[in-house]
Amino acid sequence: MIVIESLTRKYGGFTAVNDVTFTAHAGRVTGFLGPNGAGKSTTMRIMVGLTPPTSGSATILGRAFADLPNPGREVGVLLDASAQHAGRTGREILTIAQRTMGLPKSSVAATLARVSLTDEEADRRVRNYSLGMRQRLGIATALIGDPEVLILDEPANGLDPAGIRWMRDLLRGFADDGGTVLLSSHLLHEIEVIADDLVVIGNGRIVAQGSKDELLASAGTLVRCASPSGLRDALAAAAIDATVHADGTVRTDANPTQVGEVALAARIALSELRPAEGAGLEEMFLELTASSQREGNATQGAAA
Repeated sequence: MIVIESLTRKYGGFTAVNDVTFTAHAGRVTGFLGPNGAGKSTTMRIMVGLTPPTSGSATILGRAFADLPNPGREVGVLLDASAQHAGRTGREILTIAQRTMGLPKSSVAATLARVSLTDEEADRRVRNYSLGMRQRLGIATALIGDPEVLILDEPANGLDPAGIRWMRDLLRGFADDGGTVLLSSHLLHEIEVIADDLVVIGNGRIVAQGSKDELLASAGTLVRCASPSGLRDALAAAAIDATVHADGTVRTDANPTQVGEVALAARIALSELRPAEGAGLEEMFLELTASSQREGNATQGAAA
């Protein structure tokens, strides 16, 4: 697992990461979310030894990254797919990783196949790769050592819908096989689909963490019925606040069971009753990080 304890990083008078503590567990995908400048990238760089912490610690499989005897065999890392050597081919980049980690030569071809890069694509110079191909190569470099842990910053950036689905299935399978995945992404829907746990950071501090189901439950309940105003009044009579939206839906912080019981007592037929998960992650994210959002960039800045 990945364990972050009281992690702080200061640059002069600026605190980029402020007393951050969380754990990414084995067998689960942990989504790491926050607006631009929230401290995600700094935290991930500290995890893999690229940035020293001012205080606190980050351990992977019980040790600091620098203390791992062969890091690539234990931790697969993708922080910036565009940082690859543009003059080398994809095959050469993987071959360097293979030799550095002491892996068999066959691991290069096997990993290229795993990320669906053809022989022709593998022999192109990286400067001629699309962003999506660079992402696949970056994921290949992270996977080639068959690690137990993956730390990925925006791995879906540049992938088309089929590529995003492929990545989602790959990471889900990795976690289901017992691996640990820490994933940051500005694609909130993808995080909502794949993540088991969520860690939300804003202004360098953790503002929420827990299982996805627990956190999304805070989004409340969405209801559709024949009499939205009648349901709102019935809920108000039961001391439950509710709002009727322009599309006729009723939203409330109460759980679905409470809402259903009130509707039944008021003899109001419901056509839809569910946790408000459809837009729940986006709404939760924007609410939790409101103080660190930039106007006009709230959703787009969601995890860069």
